[in-house]
Amino acid sequence: MQHSTADRSSRRRPIVLTTVIVFCSAVALAAACNQTTGISPDDPALIARGKDIFRFDTFGDETFWTDTLRMHEVIRSAVDPTTALSVGLKVDTDSLPPAVVQGIKNGSISLTSPATTVALLKLNAVVGVMGTVTTINGKDVLTRVGITCALCHSTVDNSFSAGIGKRLDGWPNHDLNPGAIIALSSALTPAQKAVYNSWRKGKYDARYNFDGLNGPSVIPPAYGLKGVTSVTYTGDGGELAYWNRYVAVTQMHGHGSWVETRATPPENVQNPPDMVTSKLAALQAYQLSIQSPPAPIGSFDAAAAVRGRVVFDGAGKCATCHAGTHFTDAPGRLHSPTEVVSEPEPNNAPSLASRSATKMYRSTPLRGLWQHAPYFHNGVATTLDAVVEVYNTRKALNLTAQQKADLVQYLKSL
Repeated sequence: MQHSTADRSSRRRPIVLTTVIVFCSAVALAAACNQTTGISPDDPALIARGKDIFRFDTFGDETFWTDTLRMHEVIRSAVDPTTALSVGLKVDTDSLPPAVVQGIKNGSISLTSPATTVALLKLNAVVGVMGTVTTINGKDVLTRVGITCALCHSTVDNSFSAGIGKRLDGWPNHDLNPGAIIALSSALTPAQKAVYNSWRKGKYDARYNFDGLNGPSVIPPAYGLKGVTSVTYTGDGGELAYWNRYVAVTQMHGHGSWVETRATPPENVQNPPDMVTSKLAALQAYQLSIQSPPAPIGSFDAAAAVRGRVVFDGAGKCATCHAGTHFTDAPGRLHSPTEVVSEPEPNNAPSLASRSATKMYRSTPLRGLWQHAPYFHNGVATTLDAVVEVYNTRKALNLTAQQKADLVQYLKSL
């Protein structure tokens, strides 16, 4: 029996959402589309559809990951669950039948066999990876594979074991080594594999396939975005749908279109048929519904955090850029690379801003800051203590040791 991605997706879509959602403009997608359909971005059915898209929709990118990179052949022959977990792939326990859970616990199901990976893909249990599994001569064979948004922007709570647990949508997967996964493809040259293998865990270069330069950035969170505009590190787009389209078409290699006239040279990617546009409103609605995870109880000193807020607003000068309820001065203000403390890039990499449409940086909203180390777009600070020290040194703030310590506790509380 064949289990196709299309079949799975159609089974999950609520019947009530047969209304076609059209893409009206890159700048005002949500408002324009809602005027057309009458569906509120807070509509539970729209959000539910977006959740399904976020977790399971490949936008037809199997044509790249299967037909071009031949990743299905690599997975079915050489990627066992232990290897998959080692490069940051996650397993969703809610997708596992009790017998499989028990088999993993008692060792009767091998975690060193690629056949087990194929079985997990058949169950839709590998977060962000969708596989078509066909039974041939009594054996399950992985025949096609694609990826979804959840690959990079979801993880699990490790409640079963490391890398195996319940999904945490919107959390960046900083265990994921996307470069190492891509480098497994036999379709790449040694030079390309060297670049991909240089990225390391938790980083991805979303411009490499455009300009050929190598400067990976930290995978960002996809939670706490409601009310936030300029969602990318460089503030390229006016809303989340901009970035979703960019990633779906140019990075996941789904079927759709991407046009950015501000880029140098202008970008125009056409990969018909369009399997992206009609899903952007629902996808954005779901992502905007994901709240930032609160700091765990006992993870910071509450009294010190109160003092740290005074430093944040005053001597630390943090609030001059990380302003308002979302801790960002974007979209009204973007910053030149000379203003930010995270440049120059490590390893002589090119400036991320120089490779973007704006050539600038936006101030990152400090949503769930305790959770998503390393910090800055390029990960040059591994702890919040290091973040404060970088600012103190490069901005000549002259903070005392106590002020720095208190400021760290406030940042941990956000």
